[in-house]
Amino acid sequence: MSAATNEENVRKFHISLNVADLDRSVAFYRVLFGTEPAKCRPDYAKFELADPAVVLSLEPMRHQPGGALNHLGLRMPDSPTLVGVQERLEAAGIPTSREENVECCYARQTKFWCVDPDRNNWELYVVEEDLDHKGNSPRPGAGHDQANAAEQASAAKPALSQPKAEPVVWEHRLGSPIPARIPLQDASADEVMLRGSFNVDAPAGAFTQLVTDAKRVLRPGGRLVAHGLIADSTLDSRPSLPGPAAAVERVPLLGEPLRALQAAGFTAIHLEKFGASCCLRQGDVGMRELLLVASKPAGSRFDLVQAVVYRGPFRELRDDHGKVFPRGVAVSVSGAAAELLRGGPAADQFAFLTPGDVPAEEEVEPVGHSG
Repeated sequence: MSAATNEENVRKFHISLNVADLDRSVAFYRVLFGTEPAKCRPDYAKFELADPAVVLSLEPMRHQPGGALNHLGLRMPDSPTLVGVQERLEAAGIPTSREENVECCYARQTKFWCVDPDRNNWELYVVEEDLDHKGNSPRPGAGHDQANAAEQASAAKPALSQPKAEPVVWEHRLGSPIPARIPLQDASADEVMLRGSFNVDAPAGAFTQLVTDAKRVLRPGGRLVAHGLIADSTLDSRPSLPGPAAAVERVPLLGEPLRALQAAGFTAIHLEKFGASCCLRQGDVGMRELLLVASKPAGSRFDLVQAVVYRGPFRELRDDHGKVFPRGVAVSVSGAAAELLRGGPAADQFAFLTPGDVPAEEEVEPVGHSG
């Protein structure tokens, strides 16, 4: 049996964490573990550790605070290894809080704590000796405020201040049936994540019904994200794809999910990711990765009028409602539309004018070609 096969057959503990910002989390764990991720995709990352034998996967999805997780930890083999990891974190600007010779969990330990970008507490420690009593050190996971950790590096762990309410996120994944109704109240969610939902082999109109219900549960200005595979041309048979894509049941053309979002009344629909090349093929049909992002129209607080100027490079732009933005001409839009432009991928192509400082319009003749 080869060494590679032995490595693959080693038992490993697996942890999967929801993270708000995948790039920030990958950067943190790259430093914490001192190694590169084994996999790093736009919507997934995984670290494979041999010592300790741990598989840590990261998935970008906002999560609710609390729950059963107390803290996460790594027992180091000796003090020099512990000090080396702490020095690596501090050198990268990640604060740590050290505790020397503390009695905790029926043992005498030397340890330090750090906090990942999603405020999960990580304890790295060595055991000096076992004890017959629990000890009186503050309970593990009581919390560390990352901003104060550097200032209190020699003190006991400070209590975690009351966290801000986390955004409410509802998610549907490929492999789960599309629900007839999302189990949330009207206007109660900040984000709806649809991971492979338009790749489910569901009755006609099921995806449109799902995104329509998503608009119901989203708060004004809330965001819908739809991720999956689309086909360049019609796929006549059920897809038969390798690896994780084997779960895909159907692959629509781009127009299908776009029309569903438009029919549901979403605005600011944009293709945040559209594969420049095909990532999969079945016969002559190429398939691409698609990430669609859209917003529920905002409420009346955005009804104020804002003047914007399209900078270029094109002669003009036209939005989904037929509104034209000629290059260099001030155009009045609603506050809601201005917010969408500011937060969209073309934000740097617009100037957002101060009220009262709108220049007079001057018609600019297009440049012709002499014949």
